[in-house]
Amino acid sequence: MTDTRRRVKLYALNADRQWDDRGTGHVSSCYVERLKGTSLLVRAESDGTLLLESKIQPDTAYQKQQDTLIVWSEGDNFDLALSFQEKAGCDEIWEKICQVQGKDPSVEITQDIVEESEDERFDEMSDSVQPVELPACEMGRLEDISELVNSCLVSPNRKDKLAAALETQHYIKKLLNLFHMCEDVENVEGLHHLYEIFKSIFLLNKNTLFDTMFADDTIFDVVGCLEYDPSLPQPKKHREYLRELAKFREAIPIKNKDLLAKIHQTYRVQYIQEIVLPTPTVFEDNLLSTLSSFIFFNKVEIVKLIEEDEKFLTDLFKMLMDEKTGDTKRRDLVLFLKEFCNFSQNLQPQDKDAFYKTLVSLRILPALEITLSIDDQKTKTASIDILTYIVEFSPSVVRDYTLQQANNTEEEQMLLNIVIEQMLRDQDPELGGAVQLMGVLRILLDPESMLASVNKSEKADFLNFFYKHSIQTLIAPLLENTSGEKPLKEDYHTVQLLGLVLELLSFCVEHHTYHIKTCILNKDLLRRILVLMRSTHTFLVLGALRFMRKIIALKDEYYNRYIIKGNLFAPVIDAFLRNNGRYNLLDSAILELFEFIKLEDIKSLCSHVVENYGKILEDVEYVQTFKALKTRYEQHQDKLKERERVSGSVAVTEAVVPSLLRTRYRREARQPDEEEEMWFNDDDELEDEAPLDSAQPHTHTHTHHALDAIGKIVEKKVCSSTESANGPRVLLGAAKPPHTDAQVSAPRLLNKGLVDYDGDSDEEEEGGASSGNPSSSSSTEERDAKRPRLA
Repeated sequence: MTDTRRRVKLYALNADRQWDDRGTGHVSSCYVERLKGTSLLVRAESDGTLLLESKIQPDTAYQKQQDTLIVWSEGDNFDLALSFQEKAGCDEIWEKICQVQGKDPSVEITQDIVEESEDERFDEMSDSVQPVELPACEMGRLEDISELVNSCLVSPNRKDKLAAALETQHYIKKLLNLFHMCEDVENVEGLHHLYEIFKSIFLLNKNTLFDTMFADDTIFDVVGCLEYDPSLPQPKKHREYLRELAKFREAIPIKNKDLLAKIHQTYRVQYIQEIVLPTPTVFEDNLLSTLSSFIFFNKVEIVKLIEEDEKFLTDLFKMLMDEKTGDTKRRDLVLFLKEFCNFSQNLQPQDKDAFYKTLVSLRILPALEITLSIDDQKTKTASIDILTYIVEFSPSVVRDYTLQQANNTEEEQMLLNIVIEQMLRDQDPELGGAVQLMGVLRILLDPESMLASVNKSEKADFLNFFYKHSIQTLIAPLLENTSGEKPLKEDYHTVQLLGLVLELLSFCVEHHTYHIKTCILNKDLLRRILVLMRSTHTFLVLGALRFMRKIIALKDEYYNRYIIKGNLFAPVIDAFLRNNGRYNLLDSAILELFEFIKLEDIKSLCSHVVENYGKILEDVEYVQTFKALKTRYEQHQDKLKERERVSGSVAVTEAVVPSLLRTRYRREARQPDEEEEMWFNDDDELEDEAPLDSAQPHTHTHTHHALDAIGKIVEKKVCSSTESANGPRVLLGAAKPPHTDAQVSAPRLLNKGLVDYDGDSDEEEEGGASSGNPSSSSSTEERDAKRPRLA
């Protein structure tokens, strides 16, 4: 099937009264044995699957609209539509439908009754479907006409009969003539009746009546009737607005008269739907579905007509990028382009894809680089809207364009940096443009939307580009405002902007791994962000805390060591203490952070918090978080002591070794000290560390050779003893270089001896290790004063 005449788009009306695209294919009509009748078949043009199989029922009402549409209902509240690529194909299928139903193809609707249910059949039996007799269209009968029209709304059958009567008797134009007479003689009561009449006619939901009311010679009179709402003291001035205030600006002269008429009609009908008509009630909402469909298909047709005019679009973009184009003219061009993109949202996906590819080929992205930087607020806002439409539909298009700029464009002129710069320079008090641009950046940086890309390296390439060329632009205001101990600027506009930057950075921490980690560690970014914990704006404090929470949630030891070495919990604890136990969001967020550390058993952070802030937090009793954290820490300590006791039993075995070899085998016996250092990452002891070899007594080479055999035997005994006590030993420090195995200085070994007794404590051991070294002793005492004692 390659005949373009039969190429159609299939639509179905959903529960929200919006048209859903069901696919593109080719329509045919043929006899289907299973359905026992002539049917409409639509097969997908992509794979030939059957999209539609609908028997042409003799009593179903088919409507032909706008020369290329056929609309009908199947069952209750299930409306279908076929939109043809060519008028000839629509006429061909319409003739076939009329032939099956025995109708003249010149009609635009094949049946008077659109839909029929069991209740309607009962209505037919009860009232025999008598035709509606309209009163004479006279000024004195307006009240009767209003009552009759309102009474017909309760029954679908009566609605259909009333619509048929209004159409066949050309009653709408007669009512509009009465409207002129009532306005001339200032008959307010008659005008109020006409308002009720036309409001009810809209609720009939008939496309044929809309065609009459929305014609160029009648639409303003219909709007005039709807100005005289009885509930208002004075009539509205909708006609004055449409004629005088609402000016149509042709960015480029439109020579296609059909296109021009369709644009005017769509704008006016939308105005009627959104402004003139009263807001429909829950029961009336579905009664205006045909009006929504009328606007929907009008927009689709407008987009198609513009796309077909290649010269029009070429001239538009040429003028948009011309340096000689004035700001006012450029604003009109951008506003037109924005409305054009807005109408394209009604296209089906494959047509929308072709639409945006057309815009990209016409260089819409370089054009947006120019218009985004213009100071005119309307131009900038419209440009942001256009970029949002493009990114939401196809972010890969923008990523590909950005990557092409890597080698041939200065950083300040790159589209991505222009977007970031405009976000940071937004002067709107509510930061409307900045919020929208942040959403654009978030879509572009989302790895989830990169996975299905044709270019498999898109994720790595784009993230490399962003962190090389753009991240410094994004974090510049953050670094500038956090150079001291407190934020330098605390005005509302600045802190709102920093809140957006924090939100985007938190997104990056959550979804990017290597790139953002490198940025945070190299630029010490977390420390700078935690300066914002001293802000007077609570939402900004929470934003900084949320950023740290995202980092801790990764449970990455690189991040954990960075936090510990930088003592980066200090600003959080400080904010917690300043909050002074007030029951608010900040208090809950900080407690949740420490609760997470406890529940996930992040040992390094748990130990750091208890050792450094345990005494400060031990008085917090309205929650059990910190007590539980301390208990978890003590459990870790108990496990380490147990390991030390096991290693002590190994040291007893070493007592059989001659004194010359004690130090050598003491290294193996004290291996758990290294493991303890890995748990606590204690920098103070590392500073006091001395090479073990320097403390060993000097021996002759032949002595080593003589006792080498004894050493091997003892080593074997040590290993077997350890495995029998603990099972196979796998130490955390096993992968460290050999020079880190010995964590204890020589004097410590000599003073302590090789055997651990049950009565020895860690404090005595450390005291012995630091004897004769006042600075080491004082640092140890100071550290022990901070560290909670085990029971």
